[in-house]
Amino acid sequence: MGADSGSGAGPAVPWRKVLWERQPFPDNYVDRRFLEELRRNEGLRQYCYWAVVQEAGLVAQQISCVALFLTLWLYMEQGLLSPSTLLWTGLLCALLGYGLYQALAPWGDSDNHHRTRWSDLQSASIFLSFTFGFSPVLSTLTESVCTDTVYAMTALMLLAHLVAFPYAQPSPPGSLSLNAALFASVCLASRLPGDLHTSGGLDSSSSPSSLHTFTMLCWALLVFALWPCLLQRLRDCAPWVFGCVCVLVGVCGVGGLGSLWPGGAVLLAALLGTVTLLCPLLLIRLQSDKDNIQGPWDEAEIREDLTHFLH
Repeated sequence: MGADSGSGAGPAVPWRKVLWERQPFPDNYVDRRFLEELRRNEGLRQYCYWAVVQEAGLVAQQISCVALFLTLWLYMEQGLLSPSTLLWTGLLCALLGYGLYQALAPWGDSDNHHRTRWSDLQSASIFLSFTFGFSPVLSTLTESVCTDTVYAMTALMLLAHLVAFPYAQPSPPGSLSLNAALFASVCLASRLPGDLHTSGGLDSSSSPSSLHTFTMLCWALLVFALWPCLLQRLRDCAPWVFGCVCVLVGVCGVGGLGSLWPGGAVLLAALLGTVTLLCPLLLIRLQSDKDNIQGPWDEAEIREDLTHFLH
């Protein structure tokens, strides 16, 4: 693919990689320097196995949180746990978690911390008031839908929560994942014993329907909205505590589900082991098979800062 030069001709014309100049070479001509600019796996990131395991622990603990939430619903559905007991337990956990969250906060202006606490108290009061007021309405949203459809919607919404959850920055949780989890909690609350209609219609003299729905929504907010914020604070301030907490949540999820469904606990343990240990190992092994090449055939990249043209 070079230019032939006869005996009477002068020295061969060197090929130049330019388009604006006419040269005695075909359009697809390249010289020997073409492959010298070949680069393989440029910018390849080498992963450490245990670092990937720690990051995968966040995914595993979120799956465990879903399992714990379903376990609480199963306990109430079978009448093994009253909603009032669960509600007071959730309030105690929320107070302890908020205290820990404030204790891990960086030191700053005390007035700002005071305003933040007052704002948090107002937000919590508004949420609890509106949720308790709308609980009778929320408990009847899916009464005309068959139970199989409700369970299918619940499974789909919890799966959407796990897929859309912002694992890189879980605080605050994404709106899609949080709304999917809240919708799943409403679906589950509508199938609790206290939310069923009697033969004579809705029993308005008792309030198990409202209390069950209110409890499920409070625990959904606690597990899927407030807990990720505390977990992110632990991840930033105490990484070694973060790893221990992820392991503890996984053990609690497997143990809680195993108390009612041993087969489900085995499946959950296998899933957590796969996500936490096997998937990072697979990622490390596949790094050696990665073959990404760059060279002069790539499109040109503009590396100059052009933001000043946007003003």
